[in-house]
Amino acid sequence: METKKEMSADGILKKICNYISEYMGVLVVLVAALSLGIPAAFTWMDTRTINPMLGVIMFGMGLTLSPSDLHIVISRPKEILIGCLAQFTVMPLLALGLSWAFSLPKELALGVILVGCCPGGTASNVITYLAKGDLALSVGMTAASTLLAPLLTPLLVWLLAGTMVNVNTAGMLLSIVYVVIAPIVVGLLCQRYLPRMTQHIVPYLPAFSSLTIAFVVGIVVSHNADRLLVGGLLIAVVVILHNLCGLGFGYLIGRLLRLPEAKQRAIAIEVGMQNSGLASSLATIHFAAYPLATIPGALFSVWHNISGALFARFFAVKSKKDGQR
Repeated sequence: METKKEMSADGILKKICNYISEYMGVLVVLVAALSLGIPAAFTWMDTRTINPMLGVIMFGMGLTLSPSDLHIVISRPKEILIGCLAQFTVMPLLALGLSWAFSLPKELALGVILVGCCPGGTASNVITYLAKGDLALSVGMTAASTLLAPLLTPLLVWLLAGTMVNVNTAGMLLSIVYVVIAPIVVGLLCQRYLPRMTQHIVPYLPAFSSLTIAFVVGIVVSHNADRLLVGGLLIAVVVILHNLCGLGFGYLIGRLLRLPEAKQRAIAIEVGMQNSGLASSLATIHFAAYPLATIPGALFSVWHNISGALFARFFAVKSKKDGQR
């Protein structure tokens, strides 16, 4: 009898977790609205907690990565290379171009460039799955761009923003290693040496990551609520254009190269969705003298979950219609 109750409780918990994961975009928007309207709801949490939170998300990614996922990076070098080149050229250049086109103040331009130079977002794999895209390619691109980030992100920020502010490339490299690479390695080790514990935890990770991302957004938005209310509209337009152009150019690149439709969708999502929480974290740690630099990352975290959900819905419906023909 107790076993049935335990199974029933476990089933209910998994349903709740699935619900949280499915409506992550709505959750992030609600948290952002709450933290903007009532900053005290999140200001009790220090911005220094963002790094450990991101580390937990990356640890979860390490737990879910399998040897076959890592093998994708080696077995599909052409597709991964195309995706990573697009990731680290399209988004940084779009960031620079939009900052120039809208004559953004130095602090905001720095924040937009930070977002553009970060690796793909962890939510991109979920969005690719929902969009009926090539999930294996998405996972491979996320893994590859994340592993390249400690070198490429500081280098690109230095190249694009070095004339505006002093960029500590070595410090940024170490931050990304601590926040991104080290937790993933620990997750992989746990998966290898603690398989039973890993199997028990993995089903709940998407929901836990969704809640953690929502908390990161809440912390960043609440600590910058006043500045967001004053200049939020302009930067919101830039952030939305940055994301939508990234999705569009990513899809176009796949189409021009005549890749299968599923791969086009995966590349589009990987290019357009950034690890914007990492951008906010880097801004908080390395550019504390420019507090507005955290704003683009916070807004991007909110918006790309909305656009990603809409993108996935559009292509899921399209796939269904194509299948009925």
